Amino acid sequence: MISALQSPLSAIQAYSTRIAANSNNIANSATPEFKRDRVTLSDVQPTGVKAEISKISVPGPIIYEKTSNGLEPIEQSNVDLGRELPEMMLNSHFFKANIKTLQTADELLGSVLDLKA
Repeated sequence: MISALQSPLSAIQAYSTRIAANSNNIANSATPEFKRDRVTLSDVQPTGVKAEISKISVPGPIIYEKTSNGLEPIEQSNVDLGRELPEMMLNSHFFKANIKTLQTADELLGSVLDLKA
């Protein structure tokens, strides 16, 4: 595949994975004991990006809830919405930038094909 197309396609998939992880983290932010997902991106040769998902095992804050046995400690989610929402906005912008790169490469390729025809 043409590298001008492969690179943005790979990045679109990677940022799609990041947006999905952000969405999952935000959706489960109120779920007790939920551990957030982190997506790290790495370079793939010759051109591309690979997304790797991992769980962050840091415990969430502890709150005490009244139960039939008295007050019991309950671990909350370790998701920080103050971090997730800005990350999601950034990932969305990076996703859109790679779509624009893909559109530009497609237009250039179309121009080259028109010249050859």
